[in-house]
Amino acid sequence: MSTRESIAILLSSFSGKAGVVLFISILLISLFVLLKLPLDFGSQHWNNPAEWADNPKSVAPEWMRLFNREGSLSHKIFQSSEPTFGEGTESQRYTFTYNYSGTQPPTFTSLSVSDIQFQDTPPILLLEMERPDGRIVRLLQRSMRGARIGEKTPFRRHTETPLRVFLSADQNTLLAISNYLQQEFSMKIGNDMLQGKLEQVLFGTPTETGDFIPLHGQYEFTLRVLASNPADSVGQVKLVLAGSHFGMMGTDSLGRDLALGLLFGFPVALTIGLSTAVLATTIGTILGIVSGYMAGKTDIIIQRLADIWGNIPTLPLLIFLIFILGQKLWLVVLFLIIFGWPGLTIIVRSMVLQIRTGQLIEATRALGASRRRIMFRHILFQIAPFVFAQMIFFTPAAILAEAGLSFIGLGDPSIPTWGQILESGFRTGGVFVGYWWWVLPPGILIVLTSMTFVFLTLGLEPVVNPRLREGK
Repeated sequence: MSTRESIAILLSSFSGKAGVVLFISILLISLFVLLKLPLDFGSQHWNNPAEWADNPKSVAPEWMRLFNREGSLSHKIFQSSEPTFGEGTESQRYTFTYNYSGTQPPTFTSLSVSDIQFQDTPPILLLEMERPDGRIVRLLQRSMRGARIGEKTPFRRHTETPLRVFLSADQNTLLAISNYLQQEFSMKIGNDMLQGKLEQVLFGTPTETGDFIPLHGQYEFTLRVLASNPADSVGQVKLVLAGSHFGMMGTDSLGRDLALGLLFGFPVALTIGLSTAVLATTIGTILGIVSGYMAGKTDIIIQRLADIWGNIPTLPLLIFLIFILGQKLWLVVLFLIIFGWPGLTIIVRSMVLQIRTGQLIEATRALGASRRRIMFRHILFQIAPFVFAQMIFFTPAAILAEAGLSFIGLGDPSIPTWGQILESGFRTGGVFVGYWWWVLPPGILIVLTSMTFVFLTLGLEPVVNPRLREGK
């Protein structure tokens, strides 16, 4: 049967069409991810807390606001590298306007400043907020570290890692807000009581009961850089007002964008599945053909080896290897390859035992063909459709195996896979508190990817089994 005929038979069934469409979709997404994300995304970005410091923690996807628009709040990030210049000692001013209309305040507030340069005296950073009621609240006043011994001008600070002030927990900010409440509303609230309530105070008005109701309107944040030299400068300023929703798929407990983790899982799953399936199937097929055709001692050795290899308790052995070598993805893939061939070897051998006594093989042998040519030109050609179908069917088994190993804590934590995301959702308790966006999407993608190859296998059944083709 030609390749064109095999493809026509594959596309003639619903399962075949569904498998092809899903596989092409997974392949295109994987190529898109490889072009957009770096190969070291897991180690350099996914597991780097600084990358996600400005994201809200454990929040639902942005599109969920459609179902709760009144009580929800978008995540806002204000950035600027082009200030307005003031007079006197005020060299730069950065202004950000925020319109607040939600029923809940932002979950946290942070300020990041990078690449600060000065000539003589270190500049002072002064952050203030003007509320809709006209009150001005000073949130931060901080001076940079002075020149070190032997350091030459211009002095530079926070060039590689920005200065990040988590205002919601900064003790100086909490003290400033405590003084603000004392002066404006005659309320005495200490730093400990303000911890976790800073945004309620900033974006609210106190009631007689001591609670705060939202104060809607326009808020203006102004960062002033007080410098003694006009050449002093700041590279970039970022103000974050964390919302109750974020991104396409929400965030986990570390603030990581789950959409990026799920996308990166596509090429990882495809690599694990295809590499494991191709190599394990190749080993199993070669050994099965050699065992069935050569017979004698060669057959006995290969079959006894397959029997022993197939009965080794793999999970305890894998746990031992991970304990010795560490949690590495290549170790899991290699382990699946090494222990994935015995079953196919036994099946291929039984097929070869029938084929080797056929008229074609006898005629080829009579013409003087070598054993290698007979095995890998004539016998392999006859069992190729079955081997190809087995390879496709083995792919989801490898993906599910990696996901299962990651779920029980044996996966590689440096690479975001669907199994790793699912495991972290269970380990941190996200599944028990209703963080469905953390658990359901990776589970659905694992099932959908596995079903893709199951559909392909079902579509290829008429190619492998002529009787099914005749039945049609």
